[in-house]
Amino acid sequence: MKKVELLSPAGNMESLHAAIRAGCDAVYLGGYLFGARSYAGNFSNEELEEAVKIAHIHGVRAYVTVNTIVYENETEMFFQYIDFLYHINVDALIIQDLGMMDAIRHMYPDFELHASTQMHAHNKECVQVLEQEGLSRVVLARETSIDQIKEIRKQTNMELEIFVHGALCISYSGQCLMSKMIGGRSGNRGTCAGSCRLPYELVEHKNGPRLNKEDYVLSMKDLNSLEHLQELLEIGVDSLKIEGRMKRPEYVYLVTSIYRKAIDTFYKFGRVNITGKEIKELQKIYHRYFTKGFLFNEENNKITNEYRPNHMGVLIGKVVQKKRNIITIQLTDSIQIQDGIRILGQEDVGFTMNQFYIGKQLVKKASKGDLITVEVKTSQAIEIGSKVMKTTDAEQLTTIQTEMKEYCRHVPITGKLSGNIGEYLTLLIDDGTHQVKVQSDFLLETAKTNPTTIEQIQKQLDRLKNTCYEWSQLEIQVDSHVFIPVGPLNQLRRKGIECLNEKRIGRRKDKKKEYNIDCPKVPLTHYHTVRINSEKQYQEIKKKSYDVIYVDDYNLYQKLKTDSKVLYRLERAKTVYPELNEAMITELGGLEKYKDVVSDTSFNVVNSYTLAFLYRHGVKRVTLSYELEENQVSEMLTAFIKRYHFTPNVEVVIDSYPEILISKYDLLKKYNKKEPLYLKDRKGSYYKVTNQHGLTHIYHSEKIKLNEQTYRQLGVTNFCVHLI
Repeated sequence: MKKVELLSPAGNMESLHAAIRAGCDAVYLGGYLFGARSYAGNFSNEELEEAVKIAHIHGVRAYVTVNTIVYENETEMFFQYIDFLYHINVDALIIQDLGMMDAIRHMYPDFELHASTQMHAHNKECVQVLEQEGLSRVVLARETSIDQIKEIRKQTNMELEIFVHGALCISYSGQCLMSKMIGGRSGNRGTCAGSCRLPYELVEHKNGPRLNKEDYVLSMKDLNSLEHLQELLEIGVDSLKIEGRMKRPEYVYLVTSIYRKAIDTFYKFGRVNITGKEIKELQKIYHRYFTKGFLFNEENNKITNEYRPNHMGVLIGKVVQKKRNIITIQLTDSIQIQDGIRILGQEDVGFTMNQFYIGKQLVKKASKGDLITVEVKTSQAIEIGSKVMKTTDAEQLTTIQTEMKEYCRHVPITGKLSGNIGEYLTLLIDDGTHQVKVQSDFLLETAKTNPTTIEQIQKQLDRLKNTCYEWSQLEIQVDSHVFIPVGPLNQLRRKGIECLNEKRIGRRKDKKKEYNIDCPKVPLTHYHTVRINSEKQYQEIKKKSYDVIYVDDYNLYQKLKTDSKVLYRLERAKTVYPELNEAMITELGGLEKYKDVVSDTSFNVVNSYTLAFLYRHGVKRVTLSYELEENQVSEMLTAFIKRYHFTPNVEVVIDSYPEILISKYDLLKKYNKKEPLYLKDRKGSYYKVTNQHGLTHIYHSEKIKLNEQTYRQLGVTNFCVHLI
């Protein structure tokens, strides 16, 4: 049975070492460019090269994230960066942008590519397209259910990677514009501001009464798959991924080590063995409460934590008395100095427990059942009965830090030292995959007095503490009366380890090719289009001069399809594809099912390479991403014409309330409402919320209106109005 890969995050060098020591099989990390976690520590180019070496020496694969969309004026820098990653022997790239994916496949045919979860691949049709494009692995969208994964596994030989632990997005992967539209920080560009984790009021109409009791209606709980891990292992998932490039090294170490243990017990005993102790350790290090997620079909009402958007910690007691700034806490769990504490209330009160008392005695520790008193800066926000949470466990962190410092992950090697008098000493080292043979420049001599013993030789060869290696077997075959000085033995050992390191680090043979791909000429159209989702809207616009009417609802399309202007727009996150001659497609699976199609904004097209990719796959008109500014559209069209020698047929949405988020979480169902609702933010802006086929759609608070004439002068010939 092929063993599953355990893939851990490395946001910086400390986390890289933590992941390796905890037992990961691979790490994913990012540089300063083109990664979807710009606010992680990340790695300079020099650090990336060193990180890849460290990983490879320890037998760990290194994947680098280049999982953002790439603007036209960045493409030259992007390809220079890819060339650098190629030559430092990165094992694979995790990529989002379709055009960059296509270019890399042609320029670096031996560079392994993994489709990022940002590619929104969540069904077999999406995966089949990526497999046909030559990608090695797909990181499935976090909304993909276990049943869908089983079906996908049957339909593809492609490697499947699944997120199993950590933060979840409320939106379908790669389909969120919320942070971009609200604050200008794009999730597709690695700068997500976490707009979904901010407080909102949910109302039935503008200025209506608040429906939600708690503030954080869109904040997801954290994924924890430990209790369901066995099912993933049994269906043959290839890689289990831990989220957390922005988390501290201690988090990376603990989560990796617990999943390592769970996986190993499955292969050893045929079942995953975990205990409540491991779950509690995970709760202490970081959680927003845990959920089994969309992955294991969590109930709709149990997938968000509306109470808090951040680390909850573990409950350790409640406030039973307050006198000025002195509070008394009844403990239900232990506590010690340097623990981080949060007292929950209308306004949380957080602090580090620097000193506290049992009675009048100053103590360093207290246990379950104890009454402790502590002085706080202000007790105004603290109420009797308030829950007391431990958000940092000092003892846990000390234990982890000690383990990280003391434990070294060893690579077992076998060795054979041989040499006869009058010959040069030879050392053969084998790690099970690579074999090196090194020779000393010292000619062996007969000992004049005391010959060198086997034990003395062994002692020098055993000096591997500054390496990750340990001898699983060491054979020494030398003449019994030989004399070998310490220096040549040490030199031979060092030389052998250096050669083995070079083998394990690896060097890729340069197979780079030029990007020289033809693109089929696509006829220009000059259309005004409109997108609708109701028969009422159709009646209002049918006599207007629109050339194409996109219809979101399939049942409505069936009613209206006799109108030659009507074109069905597939639902976002579609898992069923109707038999049609033409359609507007919203995800990769449509490229597998249809030819002669129009592509929606959801493809996030921001460069000329993606335009060419879609045209080669039968798309006749490409709708550009909402993320483009005027100058970026101009740069993209100019570059396309220069490379392919014809004007591309593109469309721009010029009048709309952009759809900024689509979620599998049914917000209306949670509040037992059928009519559209509104989210009201802290600034008083209202965002319309609808339910379409069980999915939540959220629209921007502001209408976007672009100047058609301006875009026409740039070379755009098709313009869309979106009605909601």
